[in-house]
Amino acid sequence: MKGSKVNILLILFFSISFLNSGCAQQNAPSQPGQFVDLTTAAEKTINTVVHINAEMLQKHSMWDNFFQDPFFSFFNFGQPQQQRLYQAYGSGVIVTKDGYIVTNNHVVEGAQNITVTLNDKRKFTATIIGTDAACDLAVLKIEANNLQAITYGNSDNVRIGEWVLAVGNPYNLNSTVTAGIISAKTRNLNILGQNTSVESFLQTDAAVNSGNSGGALVNTNGELIGVNAAIASNTGSYAGYSFAIPVNMVKKIVDDLIKYGKVQRVNIGASFLEIDNAKALELNLKEIKGIQIIRIADKGSLSNTKIKEGDILLAIDGHEINSLSELKELLEQHRPGDKVKLTILQNQKEIEVNLTLKNKRGTTDIITADDFIVTESLGAEFIPIDEQTKARYRVNNGLKIKKLHDGILKQAGISEGYIITAIDKKPVASIKDVERILEDKKGSVLVEGFYMNGIIYYYNIVL
Repeated sequence: MKGSKVNILLILFFSISFLNSGCAQQNAPSQPGQFVDLTTAAEKTINTVVHINAEMLQKHSMWDNFFQDPFFSFFNFGQPQQQRLYQAYGSGVIVTKDGYIVTNNHVVEGAQNITVTLNDKRKFTATIIGTDAACDLAVLKIEANNLQAITYGNSDNVRIGEWVLAVGNPYNLNSTVTAGIISAKTRNLNILGQNTSVESFLQTDAAVNSGNSGGALVNTNGELIGVNAAIASNTGSYAGYSFAIPVNMVKKIVDDLIKYGKVQRVNIGASFLEIDNAKALELNLKEIKGIQIIRIADKGSLSNTKIKEGDILLAIDGHEINSLSELKELLEQHRPGDKVKLTILQNQKEIEVNLTLKNKRGTTDIITADDFIVTESLGAEFIPIDEQTKARYRVNNGLKIKKLHDGILKQAGISEGYIITAIDKKPVASIKDVERILEDKKGSVLVEGFYMNGIIYYYNIVL
């Protein structure tokens, strides 16, 4: 209506129910007037999509509304806590016959128990193999064999206007299929809530609702082209558009989590600016194409090449790059050590540059979950303490800072050699503990530990 405003909410759409237990081949194009038969696609995929029930425990205190200042969270005043059990419902897609399943990270994040129900009603307990908050994906495993696994498609071949099916479990209605078309590609919605997030969604008008999270978006051949992740809505229910993570990203992340326990990401080592009409006129460009390189970092993939700041990146391996989301999506499909060919516009001439992609450390090494990991925001490399150190200092756990870089820990005054034993009173024994504890933290955090002289030190860091 004229003069009215509509607030559109971008919603990660999984269902939550509180319990009373204490309060928890490439598509052939359709010809005009040709009937599109979606039944084969539905039959091929319906048994590859599962229902996920993630049971979580949430603690509530009667003091929660009182102690809002982060200072008070450092102390335990003995306030009674109530435990509240709730369940998150979502969907998942079987990607291997021996029980690996992909879903959204937000469906299983923080889950204590996960139950997977197949379309034939068999139930299995699932374990989390790995998660990736940056792309909102997680891999689960159930102990089963000879399962019907979905067939991967190719999201690069997806075309705007082609028919698709969304398969999932909306509102706990198992094995639901809806149809629509691809409305847009490479949508960046800024809904994952972090600067390091990778968003390049497929947009569709196939109807999805709460519980569809982690379900399959498939083409008319029944091939997976995306994992459903979010809806645009002003009501919390389907209102016209939904968004899916492209399968080429999904496939690579799933493989990484299964093989290495950690997603292998490359560091292009540059900052870019998207080119609009004004920028194209300023740069005297014939076409509004590519993205401009505005800064090149010292240890990134672009350092020590003939590429210069101000050049324009036009394509990678022949794939045109016209937005940051397109760049992120393409880089997400590569690992350190991969070789690519860049098409660059330099001084109004196109040149090609062969490039070897590096990781954030400036090397081509694969980083496993058990390797020394540089946590970028904290700025440190960690290593678990050995049994001898535990015995000497009479501690049961600890994570030693092997090397310190510029970051939050250094700013707080922490030095190399410091052994972290707890963060926010939660014991720390591995980098996974650090990531788990700090994953959703904001504001002040208490770090407890000691140096090799045995003196205990407390530090307050701000995230």
